[in-house]
Amino acid sequence: MSLKNVRLEVMQHLEKDVDSLIEKYLIPVDSIWQPTDFLPNSEGDNFMEEVREIRELSKELPYDFWVVLVGDMITEEALPTYESWLMDVEGVDQGGRNSWGKWVRHWTAEENRHGDVLNKYLYLSGRVNMKEIEKTTQHLIADGFDIGTDQDPYKNFLYTSFQELATYISHNRVAKLAKDKGNKQLSKMCKIISGDEMRHHHAYCEFVERIFKVDPNQMMMAFQQMMKLKITMPAHFLRESGGKIGSAFEEFSNTAQRIGVYTANDYVDILDKLIVRWEIDRITNLSDEAEKARDYLMKLPSRLTRLSERMKISENSHQFKWVEPII
Repeated sequence: MSLKNVRLEVMQHLEKDVDSLIEKYLIPVDSIWQPTDFLPNSEGDNFMEEVREIRELSKELPYDFWVVLVGDMITEEALPTYESWLMDVEGVDQGGRNSWGKWVRHWTAEENRHGDVLNKYLYLSGRVNMKEIEKTTQHLIADGFDIGTDQDPYKNFLYTSFQELATYISHNRVAKLAKDKGNKQLSKMCKIISGDEMRHHHAYCEFVERIFKVDPNQMMMAFQQMMKLKITMPAHFLRESGGKIGSAFEEFSNTAQRIGVYTANDYVDILDKLIVRWEIDRITNLSDEAEKARDYLMKLPSRLTRLSERMKISENSHQFKWVEPII
């Protein structure tokens, strides 16, 4: 049987539990927060006063902070790409509306709120060039992405397990920076987004755990393949208007690293956490090839740590079209 057919068989085997996992990890629409919970009430008499407060508080936040917040928002707004990608994964049936397709739709619906609330906040802040941001967002959706997972559910669930934890870290750190500058509302908003990301991280981790139980050899080798490829951010094709695909991503990453929002050390820490979470060192009855994959994974964190110690990040801020420099 081909690897593709084996993966499809595993996905069909696990599908019986997906509805219960939706109940475990996702929150009903009427119970979960909505963007309006964190934004001025446009129907209220104090709307303009609340907007002025946002604009005043926004003046206290530095240039690099806004670059990272914009980059995070654009990444969240490219959600149509992520949904269409996951809908094409082996075992996810959009036409037949199976339980895996239901998971993707409901997960997307929760994630969609993140871009909505950040977009509206940025618009009200008066600190960013919204038209340039909108152009970048449209480019990112139009350009799509290639994260090296193809239609393979094993690789896709590995990627999302890693990436959801990375976005938790990023939003959580932005929340702390906002709080330190006295912007409690923005801090609370980013903190609750990070909470969603952590919940989703646990869901995808459980998907991988369940695959390890039924197909440990191929799951182990998929893990190794993804780490050899390196987990890239979903916005790795990020570009500004007039720029080439991916031309803005390195500078955005440098900014996030420079202010401590997401660093090379975080990448290694996430890998460590996944190795522990999935008890990679304890999995038994592996094939010789899978054992070699495990050995590679167990040694990888220390090797990446040595590499990260030699990294040099520019101390100078790149001038993005998204944000006017503070004079």
